[in-house]
Amino acid sequence: MILIADDDNAIRLSLSMLLRKAGHDVKTVGSPAEVIDTVRAVAPQLVLLDMNFSSATTGDEGLTLLRQIKIFRPEVPVIFLTAWGSIPLAVEGVRAGAFDFLTKPWDNRTLLQRIDTALELSAAPAESSAFDRSRIIGSSPALMQVLDTVRRVAPTDASVLIMGENGTGKELIAETLHANSRRAAAPFVKVNLGGISRSLFESEMFGHKKGAFTGASADREGRFAVADKGTIFLDEIGELDLNSQVKLLRVLQEHSFERLGDSRTRNVDIRVVCATNANLAEMVAERTFREDLFYRINLITVTLPPLRERPDDIAPLAEHFARRFCAASHTERPDIAQDAIAFLRTLPFPGNIRELKNLVERTILISGKPQLHADDFRSAVSLTPAAAGATASANLDDIERVAVEDALRRSGGNLSRAAALLGITRQSLYRRLEKFRITP
Repeated sequence: MILIADDDNAIRLSLSMLLRKAGHDVKTVGSPAEVIDTVRAVAPQLVLLDMNFSSATTGDEGLTLLRQIKIFRPEVPVIFLTAWGSIPLAVEGVRAGAFDFLTKPWDNRTLLQRIDTALELSAAPAESSAFDRSRIIGSSPALMQVLDTVRRVAPTDASVLIMGENGTGKELIAETLHANSRRAAAPFVKVNLGGISRSLFESEMFGHKKGAFTGASADREGRFAVADKGTIFLDEIGELDLNSQVKLLRVLQEHSFERLGDSRTRNVDIRVVCATNANLAEMVAERTFREDLFYRINLITVTLPPLRERPDDIAPLAEHFARRFCAASHTERPDIAQDAIAFLRTLPFPGNIRELKNLVERTILISGKPQLHADDFRSAVSLTPAAAGATASANLDDIERVAVEDALRRSGGNLSRAAALLGITRQSLYRRLEKFRITP
C-alpha cells in the first residue's frame, strides 16, 4: 500500500487515480495526525508526503512528520512533494532520511519511475546468477563489496554516484550498471563534463537547431536525446560550473529540456550515472557545487577503493593487461614471476589501475623476455631505486612524493610527459604538485 499524505483534496485524488491505474494499492490522508495513525497501524510500502499541511510554507511539518515516520517505520521510503521554492527544504529532508523529492506540478512518468525505483530498492534483494561482471577484474573483499552494491542497484533506475581516485575504474562500473539494467539494449552515452567548455554545454548536452547561433549549420541532437531510453554517464561532474549545474539539475529533476533555438519541450527517459574524483560534500560546503544537485545524483553512492587497498587484485589485473596487450600487438605473452608480483604489491600506484596497466605494457616492451621478474618491472617503473625498494609499510606520501619528483626529473619538467610516466592525468599531477609543494 502506498500512503498519499497531502492536505489538498485535488492532489490526493489526482495521485490516487494515477497510482491505482498503475496497479498500486493506495490510501490517502489529509492531516499529520492521520499520517501517524496510519503508519502506527500498518507499514506502507512507500509514503508520498507533502511538506506543508497548513498555511505555513516553512516545511517544518513535513520534516517533523518524516522524523516521526522513521521512528515507527524506519524501512519505509518517503518521497517529498514540494514546490520549487521549497527545494532547499526538500534537500534537508533527504539529509534527514527521505528517499527523494519531486516538485509540483509533477510529471506522471517521472513520478511513477521514482516510485518504482524506491519500491525496488526497499524490497529484499533477489539472488541472480545472471550478473555480468565481465568488465571487472579482481575478487578482493573491497571490490566484492562494491560489486554487491552494483548487483542490487543495477536492475533499478536509481541514480548512482561513483566516487574514487583517478584510474580506479569508475567508467567500467558505470558500464556494468548499464549492462545489468533493464536498459541494457538501449544506448549507453558517455559524457566527459570536464572536457566540455561552458559556452558549448547547452549545445553539447541539449542539442541545437540550425541557425541557433553562429556556426550552427545543421540541426544537432544533444547527448540527452541520444541517451533516451538508456543510460547517460556524466563523468567528472565535479568539474561542472555553477551555471551549467543549474541547467543540468532541471533536466534531472523534470526529465525535459529544450534544444537551443527551439521552444518545444522534449521529454527524455534516462537513467543517470555520475562519477567524480572530487569531494562533492566539501564542494557543497564551499558553495562550488549545488546541494540540490548533489542530492539528486547520489541516491546511491558507490566508492571505489584505490588499488593500494586491494593488493590481492594486482596479480589478476597484471595478467589481464599482459594478455590483452600481447593479443593486440600479436606478440607472445610473457609469464609474470611471483617475485614480480611481490614487487608490484609494494608500489603505491597513485594512478591506480591505469598506472598498473601502463607499467605492465611498458615492461613488456622494454624487456622482451619470456618471463618477467621484479628487476624487469623495477627498471621500468617511475621510481628511484630507494623508493622502488620500499615496502608496503613505508610512508605512502613519501613514496608518492619520490615518484612524482622522479617523473619530473625524467621528463625534464614536462608535465604532460611526467603525468604519462606516472599513468595519471595532468589534472591529478597538478593536485599532487600542490599537495607536496613541488615546483616543476
